[in-house]
Amino acid sequence: MKTAELRQALEKGSCPPLICLFGEETFRRDQVLQMIIDRVVPEDARDFNLAVFQGKEASGQAMLEQLQTLPVFSPRRLVLVKDFSAVPAAESEKLLDYLVAPLSETILVLVADKIDRRRKFFQVFGKKGVLIEFKPLYPNQIPAFVEQQVLAAGKRMTEDAMAFFCRRVGTNLQEIHGELEKLCSYLGDRNLVDVDDVRAVVSDIRADSVFDLTNALGKKQTSEALRLLGRLLADGMAPVLVLSMMVRHFRQLWKTSELLAQGGGRKDIAAAIRVNPYFVDGLIRQARQFRTAQFEAWFELFLEADLKLKSSGSNPRAILEALVMKLAT
Repeated sequence: MKTAELRQALEKGSCPPLICLFGEETFRRDQVLQMIIDRVVPEDARDFNLAVFQGKEASGQAMLEQLQTLPVFSPRRLVLVKDFSAVPAAESEKLLDYLVAPLSETILVLVADKIDRRRKFFQVFGKKGVLIEFKPLYPNQIPAFVEQQVLAAGKRMTEDAMAFFCRRVGTNLQEIHGELEKLCSYLGDRNLVDVDDVRAVVSDIRADSVFDLTNALGKKQTSEALRLLGRLLADGMAPVLVLSMMVRHFRQLWKTSELLAQGGGRKDIAAAIRVNPYFVDGLIRQARQFRTAQFEAWFELFLEADLKLKSSGSNPRAILEALVMKLAT
């Protein structure tokens, strides 16, 4: 079952007796959890009909007793187990008999960062209930998420503002939600978000800095590239992560350069390198600053820097600064 299907079922007044929400993307996962709580147990009935257990502290016998307790002054009861990954296997297995024949009046909801579908527990769980996974969004899925959130707030974004916002915020949905709340508050009664609004409100974080760093390298602006590198490191970004983001970006530029040489257009490039069309024009402009033959030599430099960063006694800042100077010249 997908999230939309669960939402439809809840709106019709029905709900699977067993629900497991798992995955690393906690923002959407928490939203769905709150939706389930709101639909299953009215706020004024939660004192008697909502039982919450926490991870490793959860007792199998105590959970079973709550599951077998009938609702009070309410048609349904909800038993919630957070951080289920931390529940000892010996405790969770005490619920196996219940999973075979769960009560229709009681909804069991498990929340976990990850699960092992090979375990007998989840194989039995899946026969009577639903397992819904929440994976992190890919960068090319972020603009659609942002647009959905902006429309829900009664606002709109210009195309340039959307591209600039997405480049600045990265892919953490909780952080994106927080930045959008700040942005909407800043707008007040205005409905249209432009680039200046984003620049004034949204934090300048990793993705934007790496994009600017690459742009400076393409223009052979060594001092600017070193300044941007210093800002990334000063902000606490791990040197290995700085390198990996540079490698990822240059890989996209290399592929873009090859596609341009083959006569590829914006849509071809967006599909081939799996980025949203919002970002394609910027990548094309940067790719044209480089010769295709340069990329192979640069990736040898990336490999050399990676090996040095992972060796003992290395000076990460000096290694990255040397790399930037080589790339810029």
